[in-house]
Amino acid sequence: MQVMSRKSALWSYLEPDLQGLIQDGEMLLDYAESMKGKVSDYSFLVFSFSKAYEGFLKKLFLDLGIMREDEYYSDEIRIGRVLNPHYINEHGHYYKALCLHEKGGESYALHLWDIWHKGRNQVFHYFPHNFRSLSLNEALEIIHNIVEAMQNAVGKCDLK
Repeated sequence: MQVMSRKSALWSYLEPDLQGLIQDGEMLLDYAESMKGKVSDYSFLVFSFSKAYEGFLKKLFLDLGIMREDEYYSDEIRIGRVLNPHYINEHGHYYKALCLHEKGGESYALHLWDIWHKGRNQVFHYFPHNFRSLSLNEALEIIHNIVEAMQNAVGKCDLK
């Protein structure tokens, strides 16, 4: 199941390793279709797309001049912290700079954070008091939201 056109601006923007993650995720989607009703939690379908989203955001921040090259290659930068509006005092320069570079302003930075939070944190963290498993449709919705967020960012941000 192809979730992204290979002729799109987004596909062209993605590095080969990120394209590979998308392709891996698409293969897993095909597999999941054949396993309908036999899997209790489809969270695994989201992983490749979430990882590609993280790589996409780092590349976007680098290309916008928000992130330095040494930060891009560093193991220390956590996208969840950089995008999280609750950590604006700690990592606010990333968040504020993103707002300046995009045509949607702060509301779009919040949207990118929301997609990150729903597509990664709420899917991959385990909370015994709030165990969350995804149906196939819920996983597909999250994947669609991740791809749409990347497509919109390529269109909204001032990428040279």
